[in-house]
Amino acid sequence: MWPWGHLALAYLAYSLYSRLRRGHRPIAATALVVALGSQAPDLVDKPLAWTLSVLPSGRSLSHSLLVVVPVVALVYTVALVRDEDEEPLAVAFGVGALTHLFGDALYSLVALEFRHLGFLLWPAVPPIEYEVEQSFLAHFALLEFSPEFYFELLLVALALVVWRTDGYPGLETVVSWPARAWRGVTGTE
Repeated sequence: MWPWGHLALAYLAYSLYSRLRRGHRPIAATALVVALGSQAPDLVDKPLAWTLSVLPSGRSLSHSLLVVVPVVALVYTVALVRDEDEEPLAVAFGVGALTHLFGDALYSLVALEFRHLGFLLWPAVPPIEYEVEQSFLAHFALLEFSPEFYFELLLVALALVVWRTDGYPGLETVVSWPARAWRGVTGTE
């Protein structure tokens, strides 16, 4: 799944969770944390595998349930110990990270290509060899208008509608970052 598909899937899942479990729409902080969590596995694995050659695959360490589930449990536990108000942030991160794994497994599950799901149990299951060069440019060069691509665009469209309905949580924070950064650099208020 492409980054925009991961983000859309995670936001939809968290918005649904927030409404059903917490009784309200996502707030800015949780929306931003779910967005970060939705990209976290790729932000860890891709550079470590493709740029630094530390990992065997762009889907290994932080794409493994054997790693992600304990990390999410640890983040949740630390949040509860530190401050009960941090629990929604930990859940948002967990939803983002776990939906990322689901998104990467989805097409293999639909196609019944279970051997492509080994990354979920790395290092217990060795990574498969991909035919594509392990680089960002090589993967973007493979971008094609396939049913999967259109499915992800549909997810993005749906997520945008839900995000609008939710009141665009997090947008004001992101839009104000450059101005706050500039004030920090110049020392002006």
